[in-house]
Amino acid sequence: MAATRVEERVSCAFGLLPFNPVRFECCHSIPNGGVLLLLPFLLECGLLSYRKYYDSRHGYYTFDSLLITLSFFSLLRIKAVEQSKLHNPGEMGRLIGYDRIPEVKKLRGMIHELTFAGHCEDWGKSLATKWINEEEPELYYVDGHVQVYHGSLAELGKKHVSRQRLCLPGMTEFWVNAAEGFPFFFITAQVNEKMIEMLEDAIIPRLLELHPVNENRQRMMDTNPDCPLFTLVFDREAYSPALFGRLWKKHRIAVITYRKHVKDVWDESDFEAVNVNVRLGETVMELHEKEITLEGHSMREIRRLTVGGHQTSIITTNRLLSMVLIACYMFGRWVQENFFRYMSQEYAFDKIIQYAVDELDKTIMVVNREYSNIQYTIKKSREKLSRLKAGLYELQQSEPNEKEDEKSKDSYKSEGRWFKKILELTEKTKQIEQHINRLIARRKTIKYKIPVGEMPESTRYTKLHQESKYLMNIIKMICYRAETVLANKLAPHFRRSEDEIRALVKAITNLSIDIMPDHENKQLNIMLYPMANQRSQMALSKIIEEVNATQTLYPGTNLMLKFKITTITIASGQEV
Repeated sequence: MAATRVEERVSCAFGLLPFNPVRFECCHSIPNGGVLLLLPFLLECGLLSYRKYYDSRHGYYTFDSLLITLSFFSLLRIKAVEQSKLHNPGEMGRLIGYDRIPEVKKLRGMIHELTFAGHCEDWGKSLATKWINEEEPELYYVDGHVQVYHGSLAELGKKHVSRQRLCLPGMTEFWVNAAEGFPFFFITAQVNEKMIEMLEDAIIPRLLELHPVNENRQRMMDTNPDCPLFTLVFDREAYSPALFGRLWKKHRIAVITYRKHVKDVWDESDFEAVNVNVRLGETVMELHEKEITLEGHSMREIRRLTVGGHQTSIITTNRLLSMVLIACYMFGRWVQENFFRYMSQEYAFDKIIQYAVDELDKTIMVVNREYSNIQYTIKKSREKLSRLKAGLYELQQSEPNEKEDEKSKDSYKSEGRWFKKILELTEKTKQIEQHINRLIARRKTIKYKIPVGEMPESTRYTKLHQESKYLMNIIKMICYRAETVLANKLAPHFRRSEDEIRALVKAITNLSIDIMPDHENKQLNIMLYPMANQRSQMALSKIIEEVNATQTLYPGTNLMLKFKITTITIASGQEV
C-alpha cells in the first residue's frame, strides 16, 4: 500500500541504491503536516546526535528517518507503533521524504536493530551533558516514577503506586528535572531500591559527572564556604538528616525537602505574610524561619502556616537562598509531578516497547521474601492481639448484667456467662502471643537480605529489557523539550498561556500543509493552512519568522525549510 517507488525499493534490496532515498515531491493538503514546524526544535534538542554512537544504516529507510518518524508519532499522540496502521501511510510518508512510512513490522525491526548495539545510555548521557551545559542549572528536582507492569513474563518486585494507592509489580525510574520541568536524565532501579540508595549510588555520581563548574561558580565556592555546588529538591521519601550532612561535607551539595515527624508547633504570631511567585502566579504565604539541629547536623527550617492552622515544615542545608525562594522551589516541586502526569497522558510514558526479559546480577542483595512474609504475618497477628486485648479490657471494666436473668431461678447465670467470656478472650490472647513469639524466633533464623541468586528459581526477580524503553524515553524527552520551547515562544501572545499554549501546539501539529520543493533555490517550501482564529494566526506567524531565520536543512537533503501560512488573494489584490 502506497509504495510508489518500487524500482528504488528493489534496488535497495539488492544493495544497488546509488543515492539517498529522501526525496520530497509536490503535494497538497497533507494532514498533520504542521508537525514539520517542530523539526528545527527537535534537531536543536539533539534528535540526530545519536550518529556519534551508531553507524549509518544501509537500506531504504535510514536511522534518521526512523527517529524522525517516531518523534512525529509522539508529537501527533500516536502512542504505539501499532497505531500507525490507523493512519494513511502514504501521506505520513510525504512528511519524511518517502513514499510511505515503514509498516509496523519494519518499524519494530529497525528499533531492535538500533537498540541491539546497546548505546542508548551513552546517547542519553551525551544529551544530558549538552542540556545541562546549555542551561547551567543550580537546582535539580529528583523524583521516582513507577512503570506498572501487567504482564506475566517478568518477575518484578512490588512498588507502591501513589496514583493508584496500590502496591503493584513494576520498575521505578528516578528522574532528574530542571526547575522549569525540563527533563535531564533518568536512572532505572534494578529491583526495589529506595530513593536514598539511588541518590548516593547513582544519581549523585551522575550529576557530579555532568554538572559543569565554571570559573565564576568555582570562585564563589572558594570565597564563600556556604555556596553549594548545586541544590537538590525532593519529597519526604529521601528524608535523612544524616544523608543531608554527608552530601554537604563530601560534595557541598545542598538539599531542600519536607521535614518528617514534626511534633512541635510554632507560635502563629511569629509568621509573616510574604509574596511568593509560584508557577501559576503570585500568592501570599505566611512564613517563618528558624535554625534547627537534626541528628547533629545544623539546618534551616522554614514553615508555612495555612489558613486552617496547619504548619508545613521545610528543611534545607542551603544557606544562601532566601526564605521566599526556598518556599517557591519546594512548593514548585509539582512541576515534576505535572511532567509525569502530562507525559503519561499525552506521550504514553509507561508504554512497554519490547516484551523481552533480562536476568539480574545474581549478587544484587534484595529483601528475602520469606522474611517479608513472616514480618507481615507478625504484623497482622499483633493487630489481632491488640483488638482482643481492647475487647478484653472493655469487658473487664463492665459488670455482669443481672437484669437479663431476673425471671430465672439461677441468679448467677449472667455472671457466669461474663466470667466465661473473659476466660475465652484471655485464652485467645495467650495463644496469639505464643504464636507471635514462635514467629519472632523463626524470623531470627532467616536472613533479612539475600542475593538474587539464592532466591527460588520460580520466584526469582528478573527485569524488563531496558534498551528499547531507554530509546523511547530519550525520544519523548526530546519531543517534550521541543514542544515546550515552542509553547514558551507562543506564551507571550496569550493572556492565559498556562491553559492555552499546550493545546495550541497540538492544534499546530494537526494543521494540513502543502509541500512544494524548490530544488533550484534549494528550498523546501511548506505552506501551513490557517488556524481557527486570528489571535492564533498572528502568534503562529511570529513563530514562523523565527523558525525561518534558523535556516534549518531537512536531514539528508540540501533543502532549507521555509514555512509560510497559506493566504488567499481577493479581487483587490489584498492578501487575507
